[in-house]
Amino acid sequence: MRAAILLPVFADRDAVGFDAVAMARALRARGIETRLFCGSAIGTSEKTWSPDKLVGFAGGPDDIVIYHFSMGWPPAFDILRRCRGFRVVRYHNITPPEFFEGVSPEYVGACRSGRDEIPGIARLGCELYLGDSRFNLDELVDAGAPAERGAVLAPLHRVADLIDLEADMRLVDELNDGSHNVLMVGRIAPNKGYAELVDAFAAHAHAYGRRSRLVLVGKIDPRLEHYTNAIRQRIAEYGLNDRVRWINGASEGELKAAYVASHAFMLLSRHEGFCVPLVEAMAIGTPIVALETSAIPETLGGCGISWPTPDASLFAASLARLGADADLRNDLRHAGMRRYREHYAMDVLHRGFFELVLRAAA
Repeated sequence: MRAAILLPVFADRDAVGFDAVAMARALRARGIETRLFCGSAIGTSEKTWSPDKLVGFAGGPDDIVIYHFSMGWPPAFDILRRCRGFRVVRYHNITPPEFFEGVSPEYVGACRSGRDEIPGIARLGCELYLGDSRFNLDELVDAGAPAERGAVLAPLHRVADLIDLEADMRLVDELNDGSHNVLMVGRIAPNKGYAELVDAFAAHAHAYGRRSRLVLVGKIDPRLEHYTNAIRQRIAEYGLNDRVRWINGASEGELKAAYVASHAFMLLSRHEGFCVPLVEAMAIGTPIVALETSAIPETLGGCGISWPTPDASLFAASLARLGADADLRNDLRHAGMRRYREHYAMDVLHRGFFELVLRAAA
C-alpha cells in the first residue's frame, strides 16, 4: 500500500496545508510510503511531487489517495478518475462568491469556479467523502455524494504547538494595560463578518463605558484592499481608532499573546467550514462569543455564548456580562478546554483518521 496526498496549492502554514502534511506524517508513522502532490508549493520545506506523477505512484487498487478540496482545480477530476484504489475527498469548504460581490472580481471568479466543481466532485463515486464538519459534508451530500460514504473529521492542526509555545511577552505587556481586550483571529475578508464585529464592539464601548480594545489578528490581503479600507473607515466613524489594535501577519508568539491577554474571543463570521481559531481559543482558555452561522455552532459545541442574529446590542451585552461575571468566564474557559481535549486534541483526531481511512481501505 502507498498513499498520496493531493492538493492544488500547498502552503505549510495555512489550515488546509497543515491538515494535509499532518495526514502524510501520520501515514508515514504507520509505515506507509506517502507523498505530497501539489500544483504549487508556497513557503514549505516539505518535499512535494508534480500531480502528473501521482497515478504512477499510488494509483493502484491497494493504494490510498486523499484529495484536499478547497478551491477549483480541474486536474483533480482526471487524477481521481484514473486511480483505482481507496479515494478520499477531504472537503474544507469553498466560500460562496456572493460575499465578494462588489469587493473583488478575482475572488468572485475563484469562489464561483470552485463551487461549480462541487457537484462533479460529489458524483465521482469516491470511496470516502470526509468533511471538516457536518456542515461541509452536507454540502457534498446535497450535491450528490452518497451519504453512506460520508464521514466527519475535524482538521488536523497545530494547536498543541501553540499551547506549548511561549507567548510574545512584549505584546502581552502592551495589551495588559487595564483594558478589556476583545479578540478576533482570521483573515480580513467579507465572509468573516468584520463589519458586524466592529458594530458590536462599538456598541459595547459606547454603552458600557469601560476601557476596552478590539484586537484584530488577521492577514491583510491587498486584493481585498477595498474591504479593508471600508472596515478602517467604519472604525474611524465610530471614533475608535485608538481602541483597535491591528496585527497583520502575526508571528506564532504574537498569536499566543493575543489569546492569553484577551478577555473574550468574538466571532461574527457569516461563513465558516470549521474555524480553527475557535479551537485555539478553547484550548488556551479564552472565553468565546460567537454568531451561530454555518459550521460555527458545530465546532463550538455549546462551549461559549452564541446567538443566531448579529444584533450589535446583544453581542455588546454578552461582552459586558463576561466582563462582570468571573464565574461565567471560568465556566466557559473550562468547558472550552474540556471540549478541546475530548474532541480536538491530536491523539483524538489521529484515532479518527486511522479508523476512517486505514480501516476502511483495508
